[in-house]
Amino acid sequence: MIDEGFHPMTMYFPLVVHGAMLIEPTETESKAELDRFINALRLLAQAAKAGEVDRFKGAPFHAPLRRLDETRAARSPKLRWTAPEGTNIAAE
Repeated sequence: MIDEGFHPMTMYFPLVVHGAMLIEPTETESKAELDRFINALRLLAQAAKAGEVDRFKGAPFHAPLRRLDETRAARSPKLRWTAPEGTNIAAE
């Protein structure tokens, strides 16, 4: 979804429905934006059915960060942000 220009939806919710995804557009989304989202989902489904495995295994390709280690993040959360060394960031 990131490569399609959308924030990814919440995964694995509700837990009682296998493979369910929670998609909640806000009331401020226009019909054109909802149509663009639906079209993106259709194209992704077609790519998956066509077996375009590399498109999904390596994603996201167009994001500042690549695939994150979610297991490690859940087990060892960083609860405090610190500026990277060598940066001079002033507090507002």
